[in-house]
Amino acid sequence: MTAPTVRQESLDRAAWAACDTFRGSVDPSDYKDPVLTMLFLKYVTDTWNDQLESYQRQYAAAEPGLIEELMANQRFVLPPEASFHALHAARYEPGNGERLDRALHALEDANRAKLNGVFQDISFNSGKLGETQQRNELLRYLLEHFARPELDLRPSRVVNMELVGNTFEHMIRQFALASGKRADEYYTPPDVSELMARLMDPQPNDEICDPTCGSGSLLLQCARLVRERTGRRFYALYGQEAIGSTWALAKMNLFMHGEDNHRLLWGDTIRNPKLLTPEGQLKRFDVVAANPPFSAERWGYERADRDPFHRFRRGLPPRTKGDYAFILHMLETLKPGKGRMAVVVPHGVLFRGAAEARIRRRLVDDNCIDAVIGLPEKLFYGTGIPATVIVFRSRKSDDKILFIDASRCFEAGKNQNRLRSSDIERIVSTCAARRSVDQFAWLASLHEIETNEFNLNISRYVQTAGQQESVDLVQLRSERAQLKQQLEDVENHLASCLRELGDDLGHA
Repeated sequence: MTAPTVRQESLDRAAWAACDTFRGSVDPSDYKDPVLTMLFLKYVTDTWNDQLESYQRQYAAAEPGLIEELMANQRFVLPPEASFHALHAARYEPGNGERLDRALHALEDANRAKLNGVFQDISFNSGKLGETQQRNELLRYLLEHFARPELDLRPSRVVNMELVGNTFEHMIRQFALASGKRADEYYTPPDVSELMARLMDPQPNDEICDPTCGSGSLLLQCARLVRERTGRRFYALYGQEAIGSTWALAKMNLFMHGEDNHRLLWGDTIRNPKLLTPEGQLKRFDVVAANPPFSAERWGYERADRDPFHRFRRGLPPRTKGDYAFILHMLETLKPGKGRMAVVVPHGVLFRGAAEARIRRRLVDDNCIDAVIGLPEKLFYGTGIPATVIVFRSRKSDDKILFIDASRCFEAGKNQNRLRSSDIERIVSTCAARRSVDQFAWLASLHEIETNEFNLNISRYVQTAGQQESVDLVQLRSERAQLKQQLEDVENHLASCLRELGDDLGHA
């Protein structure tokens, strides 16, 4: 294979530098979509032009119309008015925002099967990019930046087009770092995605779903594992995303990674699940993996007791905490006998009482929980709290649950921790072996879990070095009262001594 003429680092650096256009005048959350969409438009344009030039050389003497016919069958059809180069040529004219929006609509119209609705929530003519004159000038600078030689994305130059997809994902990751707590709406850190994909062990011909897919990073990790093992794209990717601009981001992300065999739908997974069979039932999958919003307060409680898909037959989650709503939905979409699932949740899911305790007991009784894995703190963008990955299987070989405390398995960063390859390997291999490991993992029996009243808090099962012993609060209060009384006695004795000393001095 010909060695790439472009390095990943230089491509990432050149693309991210496009954000300099807006820094200081526009919030990163407002210029994220325009910058990423411009990268996608440049990718489509450069790929189209590269193929057109190749056909023109190859069929220079062919009959008229042949090249046009060949180009009409390309992966993406590019109307002349949607070409990046046409937009760049007109950059000094007024109306850059309007022109770019018209270009997106033309591109969408020419590729309805792939891009229908993708750009409806994305606008270059938004007031968030400033008033008319400022917006026109900023977009001119953005067009000029993407016209630089470093961002020439023609396949004949880049060679390995996986680099371009990686750059798109690199940009998403950088925006996630910059946007703090809002990042959890669209991005799961790559190390967590890799861990979950490895735990799911996707196989050729698997149907893989993320019902809260964000920017699609988890789906891409699962797909990458199959490709690395087989060299082929023998799988199908499915997803649903509630936020329109994030759904569009996921579509572009998958396309730029060459993942055309996907079905991503826009809508609220709990209130309006859209991944259905022709008969109107929930579609089932081999692999389901997701990082749903933590403890969503408005998840659809009001209609859940009338759910037509009977997803809440194990119990109705609390009105203001939707974690189990997503878990129960995902479980109903597993293929019988072979489906497996991984979900990221806050630790409270493991031990909170009332409705959640009742659901948790049903899940244990149904023997579908395979493993509970505690992750380190500060892995996720915008929050320092540690999370848990729970692994479920529609069929298990035993009635036990493996608990893993991986809270100390990380490489510390200034603002963000990350799982190292060795950490991921240790967790995955421990899950595969399904054995207890001193101070790291415990394979708990059903009797132990019942004894703990179906509380799945990891610290109840895995004893780690330095773990504090349980505290008897009654005894602690008693000891505190005794110490307080002793201190009072000492102070009274000291006061008495001082009085006696004063009297002696007065008589001297």
